[in-house]
Amino acid sequence: MVIALAVDLGASGGKAFACRFDGRRLEVREIYRFPNDPVRASGHLHWDILRLLHELKQAIGAAIHSHLGEIASIGIDTWAVDFGLVDRHDELLGNPYHYRDEQTQGVMEAVLEIVPRDEIFARTGIQFMPLNTLYQLYAIKQRNPSLLDRTEMLLMIPDLLQFFLTGEHSSEYTNASTTQFLNIELADWDVGLLEQLNLPTHLLTEIVPPATPAGRLLRSVAAEIGSCEIPLTTVASHDTASAVAAVPAEGEFAYLSCGTWSLLGTEVSRPIVDERTLGWNFTNEGGIGGAYRLLKNIMGLWLIEGCRRRWERDGIWSGYEAMTIVASEATPFRSLIDADDPRFLNPPDMPGEIAASCRESGQLVPETPAAIIRCVLESLALTYRLVLERTEQLSGRHFAGLHVVGGGTRNTLLMQFTANAIQRPVWSGPAEATAVGNLLAQLIAAGRISSVAEGRKLVRDSFPLAIFEPQQTDVWDAAYDRFLAVRSS
Repeated sequence: MVIALAVDLGASGGKAFACRFDGRRLEVREIYRFPNDPVRASGHLHWDILRLLHELKQAIGAAIHSHLGEIASIGIDTWAVDFGLVDRHDELLGNPYHYRDEQTQGVMEAVLEIVPRDEIFARTGIQFMPLNTLYQLYAIKQRNPSLLDRTEMLLMIPDLLQFFLTGEHSSEYTNASTTQFLNIELADWDVGLLEQLNLPTHLLTEIVPPATPAGRLLRSVAAEIGSCEIPLTTVASHDTASAVAAVPAEGEFAYLSCGTWSLLGTEVSRPIVDERTLGWNFTNEGGIGGAYRLLKNIMGLWLIEGCRRRWERDGIWSGYEAMTIVASEATPFRSLIDADDPRFLNPPDMPGEIAASCRESGQLVPETPAAIIRCVLESLALTYRLVLERTEQLSGRHFAGLHVVGGGTRNTLLMQFTANAIQRPVWSGPAEATAVGNLLAQLIAAGRISSVAEGRKLVRDSFPLAIFEPQQTDVWDAAYDRFLAVRSS
């Protein structure tokens, strides 16, 4: 029996899972959970990275004292694009910026005046978003160049946490691929691109593939936790890469990793870098096992999360399940939004922003929480249809249905809406795919399984799937035409 600890840090919270493998089946048990609340200070939004490190240590301690058995390894995955800066004394230079911080406003446009969009895309294959690491780094160079002068290493968030625990420093490939300064042909840093932008290159660390050993807990950390010096494994540390590794599919497939962000696409053996991919703002991110993840980032359930924060302040939030029930009873298709409109990235009043978008596009304005949630869920489902169809055009494939993994699978209304919108089955689960993919990388590194394909068979054998068949396809076809008109308005 192999027992591993998979730590999955998301944009709103972290979870630690004790993962058991008996040679035939996987078992995943949540043992620790904690919030991840960003902190606004001095006009900027930051991650509370030392609190996250503290909670990570608590999670390891909880695993040790759970009496499940000896922990064979630990793997850490997080969101992408954000990073910490470390000086020559191995000390952190300030709290990492949150990708929704306003520092990058207008920065992407400034960068593209120096290096054209098509050149950056040809070199990196990565989708253009203002929150990308490239634009965050350029923003710091413009505002506070002395900070970079003092920097010895740039470490992505999972690499930074791993460094705190082990003292070892490197850059895991799948997360590095999201920075928009990893050369897609070389699978290494694009030093030339950074030099064109007068950005430092000395702070880059060696890129390592997922499913490789990553040192052991420092003796001081082990003593603090009350453990032995447990080995760590570099997993596919971009949470989406881990989630996709756990998609229970065979052959060619389309997936949707559904959470705060929705990421929809397929796996390809070679990146697809052409005019349509660039024009539709798709991305080619690194995957485990040498695959590329051709996908599109979609705003996702952040839209609901933003509404929740406002409604909680107003005292009108009754919980996700209750809100979803009332949304299911609301009038369908009163109003639709472009879920990828940048206005929804981090507005102070998400419900108000959604209402304003509907008003400006000449639609009925959703005025109740039920109407707003219904608007969001229908709009997301229709966005999934658009992106799925474009994924097929780019890849030259046709997909019989859509595999959906991640926490969003618990929203059965969204799953049914998605099946209705795409007019194909939705195969839903597992909900904790990221932790499962994290575990698969640890098992590959330990030689317990040989490949991602073998891991996916384990997932099929270990976790049940829910199937949602399409309904009311004519009604959803008409709604899709309206949705496309809203997007183009």
